[in-house]
Amino acid sequence: MSLRHALLGLLSERPASGYDLLKLFETSLATAWPATQSQIYTELTKLAGTGLINVAAEGPRGRKEYALTDEGLAELRHWLTETKPQRNTRSDILLRVFFLGVLTAEQARGYLTELIELSDQGYQGLRRLEESVDWDDDSLSVYGRIALEYGLRFNAMRREWAEWAAGQIT
Repeated sequence: MSLRHALLGLLSERPASGYDLLKLFETSLATAWPATQSQIYTELTKLAGTGLINVAAEGPRGRKEYALTDEGLAELRHWLTETKPQRNTRSDILLRVFFLGVLTAEQARGYLTELIELSDQGYQGLRRLEESVDWDDDSLSVYGRIALEYGLRFNAMRREWAEWAAGQIT
């Protein structure tokens, strides 16, 4: 996934300013694909330069509202249907698990306890996000809830696994 496609996806719902998109990232995509303000604005400039989006309106203080072009929608659809997601993701968490044997049993259980706490924090953060979003029937809300549910289930599974793993260490 790329920031480029995340922005095209958000703009497929409705035109938005860079600030609006930053806020949408914070309340929807941050757990899947975090981005900073400077990254978003840089990518918007690139997208506009390639014709995938255009400046639909300009407001006070240089505020620009961006809209998806037909070419941008075609690119988003191409990415969704013609390119395969990366399946070989790296996991710093699991890489460390492979080498916990170089630590004492107490240290290894401590690592897994931290993972339990991280999972709890992730789960609670998503629950707070779920409560703070004004859900609607638009596609971003529908699929956003589906993605949020993935995050909730992932954190619950990781917590359960870390508890089990800690019990395996003697």
